[in-house]
Amino acid sequence: MVDRLVNSEANTRRIATVENCFGGAGVPLAVPGRVLVGEGVLTKMCRKRPKSRQFFLFNDILVYGNIVIGKKKYNKQHIMPLEEVSLENIDDCIQYRNAWLIRTTTKSFIVCAATETEKKEWMAHINKCVEDLLKKSGKKPVEKHAAVWVPDAEAVICMHCKKTQFTMIVRRHHCRNCGAVVCGPCSSKKFLLPQQSSKPQRVCTSCYERLSNAVKQESAKISSSNSLNSSSATTGTANNKDAAAAHNNANNESSGDDDSEDETNGSGNEQHDEPKFYGDSSILSATETNNHLNSSHN
Repeated sequence: MVDRLVNSEANTRRIATVENCFGGAGVPLAVPGRVLVGEGVLTKMCRKRPKSRQFFLFNDILVYGNIVIGKKKYNKQHIMPLEEVSLENIDDCIQYRNAWLIRTTTKSFIVCAATETEKKEWMAHINKCVEDLLKKSGKKPVEKHAAVWVPDAEAVICMHCKKTQFTMIVRRHHCRNCGAVVCGPCSSKKFLLPQQSSKPQRVCTSCYERLSNAVKQESAKISSSNSLNSSSATTGTANNKDAAAAHNNANNESSGDDDSEDETNGSGNEQHDEPKFYGDSSILSATETNNHLNSSHN
């Protein structure tokens, strides 16, 4: 069904509508072979509070943005290549209902659907698109993903030193490697996390020590193996200097950029229409059938 939509007028019209809704705040989404598979509103668990976000599932990317005017205007467009996306189910609990985890190399977060059926639809369609994309490209699923940030409300004191209490003056910071909420002194170091950014990122003291030791051990192995080759040893020394310079960058950083989208309107409690999916409607039924067969075998 998705393949048949590639060159259809309906698909072209839908993608054009999405582009118009983002306006100048987004990048062009119409590329050859791209299909809009589904769209709808999900509640994203942000660091300060839940937020309603408009999501668009394409056959190669997952896009979401802030809702400025429902069904008419969105901003702060985020694009996630599906080759890097991995989903993880979250059972219903006091904190979350109809939730699952979206993991990528640069950003990971929890989203909630309005109903269990919507959750199953979203997860089934996203997983199917990821599966088809990886099959076509011949690539393997990404194994390393960004950590999920602990919400501010869940940390009254620093999760590292267990002493510093957060106030209006003493601000919270997030470790980019483990996602923990930490105080300034416990996150004064930066470390290069290539999967997230080309610039060194704020990390907690524990992660900095662990990551630094890993780099030292790896450098020692490289130096040992290159000892018989002087030219290779020279290259290794240059690389180690670059890594050391990046890892020792300890400039203080404000947590104001931790997730700037949280400052926009939208509490996450808004009423919204059911999601629309334009791909193969048999995806969900097939998934439910497999789940039923697996449960019966168990």
